[in-house]
Amino acid sequence: MNSLNLKQIEDLRVAQIVDANLDRAREGLRVLEDWARFALGRKDLVKSFKNFRQTLGKHHLKVYKDSRNFIADECAGLSHPEQFKRNNASSIICSNAARVQEALRVIEEFTRGHNQNLCKISSEIRYEIYNLEIILLEAHSNLALRKVLKENDLYFITLDTENLFEKIKNILEGGVKIIQLRYKQGKDSNNIKFAIKVRELCNKFGALFLINDRVDIALACKADGVHLGQDDMDIKSARSILGFSKIIGVSANNELDIKKAIEDGCDYLGIGPVFATTTKKEKVPLGIDTLKSLTKDISIPWFAIGGVKQENISLLKENNICKVAIITDLINSKKPKEKAIMIINSLTDEN
Repeated sequence: MNSLNLKQIEDLRVAQIVDANLDRAREGLRVLEDWARFALGRKDLVKSFKNFRQTLGKHHLKVYKDSRNFIADECAGLSHPEQFKRNNASSIICSNAARVQEALRVIEEFTRGHNQNLCKISSEIRYEIYNLEIILLEAHSNLALRKVLKENDLYFITLDTENLFEKIKNILEGGVKIIQLRYKQGKDSNNIKFAIKVRELCNKFGALFLINDRVDIALACKADGVHLGQDDMDIKSARSILGFSKIIGVSANNELDIKKAIEDGCDYLGIGPVFATTTKKEKVPLGIDTLKSLTKDISIPWFAIGGVKQENISLLKENNICKVAIITDLINSKKPKEKAIMIINSLTDEN
């Protein structure tokens, strides 16, 4: 490293530029780190941003700090109208990621002649930020979808039946905000076309739209996510295909599968069957007591599934089970809209 000579005006200016941009980069990293920490709860991202801040801090040499304010900054306090348009998390993420990237680029240019180590580090971090910005934005989108899961207690799962599109529409009109489309038959080309129609319908009602099992169809129709069974694609593989913006739910009925699904990063769980069900005849019902035991420490949203009908919701609520997934009681109803309204009222009724 060729040392800077602070007795030379040009070297002083270089040192002051590096000092200012090290501060800017670390400030921007802290904004991104705090969003990852407090809004997203993403330890992996927090660790990355913290490591970058500490690395730059370690290379914030005395020679740079000694040049601080030596040359008056006549442009201090200048602002731009765009700065006042950062009124949502996405714009804050983008602006601070850009702040970090730009600051690091300046550091690269002005340290190339005297500090190759810092130049190299700045370049490496800058390229990492390009990727982490996308991950942050995807995770922010995922946060909005998870809010729908958290705030809604009725989850509808389809069966192959006549007039399915009309029934889904009626159920959405009844206030259901989570729809899972299941495919057990038919050509993929036709299923994708139908899924696109349902996705567009769900968008109109502000409802979450998920595909059962088929990650490829979920991707093709731009669904909000996918629901996976224990014999389907594993969560990590699905996440690598769908990205972090999408919802991934998992079916589980024992402590080991529940724990693994949560550790692997699922967004919600479907746990059951609670009662006997014609949809999964081969499954032994868990019963209320087992369900309560399995779910007592779960912090992510979970839905009781299997044999849940309007008439046994009161029993579930008596046991503090308030989020349910329903199939036949809605799909077989002659008036699915009215049925959906009644079930939602049963779930939200505090009496």
